[in-house]
Amino acid sequence: MRAIALRKARHVAARVERGTVLAADTLIDLDGELLGKPADAADARRMLERLSGRAHRVHTGVALVHRPDGREMDGVATSTVVFRPLSAAEIERSVVSGEPFGKAGAYAIQGGAREFVARLDGELDNVIGLPMALVRTLLERLAAAVEGRGS
Repeated sequence: MRAIALRKARHVAARVERGTVLAADTLIDLDGELLGKPADAADARRMLERLSGRAHRVHTGVALVHRPDGREMDGVATSTVVFRPLSAAEIERSVVSGEPFGKAGAYAIQGGAREFVARLDGELDNVIGLPMALVRTLLERLAAAVEGRGS
């Protein structure tokens, strides 16, 4: 996640003369199996079936690239989400709604999938895809580095 976020930020920063570019990337870790965005409806169903009744970790990598000097800061935030058991009908409704597409793990906690969550340990905004506490920390570190107060 961290490397992907950094690659995204560098790609955009190459086209920017001045400013700070922020990029993020989120993946789901289900017992070591990384779940990205579903390829199709069958893949979305498979992911939701696997997540049903289980805990998984959500990792979001965040990267900053400052221009024009090219300084970089990056980090990863992790939250744990536990889904309650899902019925086949709930999974099908989710897939038919289109919500799983473009979302790591085939769900959006800020959308209909909020009803799937039995417990959340960590930051909700991390699961949504932009962990603000980490972003603030990285921005503060970057500002200190740019001003010569740190690295």
